[in-house]
Amino acid sequence: MRLILYLGKGGVGKTTTSAATAVRASELGYRTLVVSTDVAHSLADALDVPLGSAPTQITERLWGQEINVLDEIREHWGELRDYLATFLRRKGVDDVAAEELSIIPGMEEVVSLLHIRRQARSGSFDAVIVDAAPTGETVRLLTMPETFQWYASRIADWEPGTLKAARPLVKSLMPEVDLFETLQRLTRGVEVLRETLTDPEVSSYRLVVNPERMVLKEAQRAATYLSLFGYPIDGVVLNRVIPPEAAEGAFMQELARVQQGYRQMVYDTFSPLPIWESPYYSRDLRGVDDLSLIGNTLFKDTDPVQVQFRGKVQEIIHEGDDYILRLPLPHVEIGKVSLVKRGDELFVEIGNFRRDMILPMILAERPAKKAAFRNGMLEVRFGAPAAASAAPSPTQPVE
Repeated sequence: MRLILYLGKGGVGKTTTSAATAVRASELGYRTLVVSTDVAHSLADALDVPLGSAPTQITERLWGQEINVLDEIREHWGELRDYLATFLRRKGVDDVAAEELSIIPGMEEVVSLLHIRRQARSGSFDAVIVDAAPTGETVRLLTMPETFQWYASRIADWEPGTLKAARPLVKSLMPEVDLFETLQRLTRGVEVLRETLTDPEVSSYRLVVNPERMVLKEAQRAATYLSLFGYPIDGVVLNRVIPPEAAEGAFMQELARVQQGYRQMVYDTFSPLPIWESPYYSRDLRGVDDLSLIGNTLFKDTDPVQVQFRGKVQEIIHEGDDYILRLPLPHVEIGKVSLVKRGDELFVEIGNFRRDMILPMILAERPAKKAAFRNGMLEVRFGAPAAASAAPSPTQPVE
């Protein structure tokens, strides 16, 4: 079973890429489900078929689905939500507010992930391709299992006497509900979910980018956060590339020239990940036949269901009071590397090559103390948070 999740900035072509990957996988013989977690679903438009909250068969080996989060909450979290809503009404909260407040923060995200995992584990499909929401929402989605476990553990850490006293009280308010058992069941499900999402042989995360500055910045940030939480990235899709030979007229030629600069930046930034390119098509593409064209152009002889990269693109570890950012930099001459930090950006210079990285908040507020090479890895050590300063950190030597 394989779970492949596409993410990126809104409008970069995640939906089309996800659907094209699913169509290509089905052509290779995989029973494939493509599913959308975006609240503003557009998967049905890409496939040009109506989709519902249950898998809809499109071809012999292809299914599509647009998750209805509210239905999932009612079916799987109904007991817990009903209890919270009833409790709030007893405290004088009106019905509408009680219904809204009874939704635990992050519940929608966890429900979506649990549903996707259930589909993947059901045995009905060989591959589940996820058309995720825009980057910010998806990062929040992927961090929810840990957040939920933290909140659940606060209840689980109550003193045994407190739990013993609380259970009859809850039972008297909602006799048909065992709140604590429901919470424990959900917690166990989320623990298994987290294991699935971080298993590199099961789950893969792929970034979809366009050759544009803002898109690349957001993709860099997404890659850093995925690495921070241990989610395995195995490829990048570079979408809507204008071939220089196809650019006619001064405007298109200049646009193609600018794109080529950002195209090179994609290869420099995301190496050693595999990068698949898709051209900018001159017409609206939709339906299985068009998606087949995109999938074959994108992957050529590559099987998109297989794991395309094993290893960590970057890693953040905690050591004492410091944090260490580790980057694989194969075939680099040690004496030619330096780095500069400005705010949440880290610039790594290797001869004439320069890599710009977006740092998570936990590193952005810390000074880069030093860098060193160990076993083919560049290690950047960040010390305790420094006082706010507009001046960039000086260029650091590499040991």
